[in-house]
Amino acid sequence: MGEAGELRFDALTREWVNIVTHRQHRPNLPDEGCPFCVGGLEAPDAYDVRWFPNRWPAFTPGAAIDAAAAATGLSTLPAVGACEVVLFSPEHNQSLATLPPAQVRAVVDLWAARTDALLARPEVAYVLVFENRGRDVGATIDHPHGQIYGYPFVPPEPAREVASGGGCRVCAELEAELSNDARVVAEAGEWVAWVPYASKYAYGMRFAPRRHTGSIAALPDASRTDLALLLRDALGRYDRLWPAPHPGYLFPYLLWFHQAPARGGDEWHVHAHTAPPLRGPGVTRFIASGELGSGTLSNPVAPELAAAALRDAGAA
Repeated sequence: MGEAGELRFDALTREWVNIVTHRQHRPNLPDEGCPFCVGGLEAPDAYDVRWFPNRWPAFTPGAAIDAAAAATGLSTLPAVGACEVVLFSPEHNQSLATLPPAQVRAVVDLWAARTDALLARPEVAYVLVFENRGRDVGATIDHPHGQIYGYPFVPPEPAREVASGGGCRVCAELEAELSNDARVVAEAGEWVAWVPYASKYAYGMRFAPRRHTGSIAALPDASRTDLALLLRDALGRYDRLWPAPHPGYLFPYLLWFHQAPARGGDEWHVHAHTAPPLRGPGVTRFIASGELGSGTLSNPVAPELAAAALRDAGAA
């Protein structure tokens, strides 16, 4: 198996698994210096926002593959696609919650540009924009950054959200939440943040624009600005939810955007999910065998209480 890894099809679950043995040897926290600060390994020159190919990619460029046709028996495919790192700012001690609105808007614009660029490549069928924030979720560098993966197929999680047809589920959910705002956390123009009615994660949120729009790249100018403002507001509430245990602590969360694939239809509505791994101050929310084995998660915090706590955390 080469450094690109390989995709193996699980015939029982009908899902692809990416075997990436080479990533076992990637470095952990740097001993000294930050590779993302100006002058560092990945940012030798001054920058505002910046992207570059991940040195330890889960997917690498290659010829387009037909994952659907190969999804039988013990199938193996090359892990082609793209893995990129996005630097949100040259300032090391910042985050999407603390950067100026114009800087977060620059990040949104870079997400949009890279989404368009990657979907134009024949081997990329889907683009996932995401951020792993904080050491408690395995982030190895504290500098504000995220990643973008270009998949050679549409992953099962976003595919399930549009699988049944019958109209846009995000539009329907957003309308329901706005009609009874018990779980709405914050609003910024076109964009709304709420704790889902059946949230899988304690203090997890969803973000979506009121206007049905397929992707980050398709967002009009004003909506991109609104997204930047909402990110600062909603993510900042995590930092104010509980007292930080020590200076420089980053409240941990996972953040990802679902958006239209390369060959998507009108049913796709761009939106984001957040998944903090905590259920209380310093208390990790572990997922147990009964949950993974059944595919049914148990949330120890009622979504209405989580939304109220996040509202009480207030805007900066």
